[in-house]
Amino acid sequence: MMDLVSVDWLAEHLNDEAILILDASVQSTAQTEVPNQEFVTIKNARFFDLKKRFSNQESSFPNTIPTAEQFELEARKLGINKDSKIVVFDNLGIYTSPRAWWLFKIMGHKNVSVLNGGLPEWIKQGNKITDKYLQTVNEGNFNVEFQDCLLITYNAVLKNSENPQSTVIDARSKGRFDGVEKEPRKHLKSGHIPNSINIPYKDLLVEGKFKSKEELIEIFESKLVADKEFIFSCGSGITASIVMLASHIAGYNSKKLYDGSWSEWAELQGLIVE
Repeated sequence: MMDLVSVDWLAEHLNDEAILILDASVQSTAQTEVPNQEFVTIKNARFFDLKKRFSNQESSFPNTIPTAEQFELEARKLGINKDSKIVVFDNLGIYTSPRAWWLFKIMGHKNVSVLNGGLPEWIKQGNKITDKYLQTVNEGNFNVEFQDCLLITYNAVLKNSENPQSTVIDARSKGRFDGVEKEPRKHLKSGHIPNSINIPYKDLLVEGKFKSKEELIEIFESKLVADKEFIFSCGSGITASIVMLASHIAGYNSKKLYDGSWSEWAELQGLIVE
């Protein structure tokens, strides 16, 4: 499957038995971004609970990747099979859905796409919505084939910062990257990993959708040394996935993500607000 599909494509395939639709919205985030937003979702969607069921609740850092065993169990509960063709979306257009896309990739599942524009674009185009998730599903037979080479650790990033073999791309805002804007986690200082570059995720989007392939290519070519592999980072592993997906649209292929991102880096580096 393509990494990105349009609303028109999903509307055409909405009733295909092979297509499984996942809503990766995080309601608390949506309420912050879009106050008083009422809950609606796409017909036949199942809730991909990114915060509770598809993250490691025992980690001291937010949004940490779950274990392979946890992911497999929760995916099966949603009725996901090893041959499922998955389309994932979120209620902010493009925000948490690329994180779900990456999680499936690292768990070895190739047939997963992100809905460009997500729920807002779906509604804008006049497609069917509902106020209920699909509840009754048969248990799936999803199997994890964990791709550990895609998960980058603090120690690997530390080593790379001292002798860069890969380009670390930071998806946070320029202000946070430059250390002049406060972090959402108020006990941490802002700044950036040495030798990293900044491509704010918002620069890659327009009205909740990815910019054109040509525009994305221009952005990446203006920033990158093309002969190096990429490592994607952000505040806690969410928006890094947006930049990663944009890089795929632009023709690059790296899926390596520093899951701890700035939350872990700043904490372990002792970059604490006194």
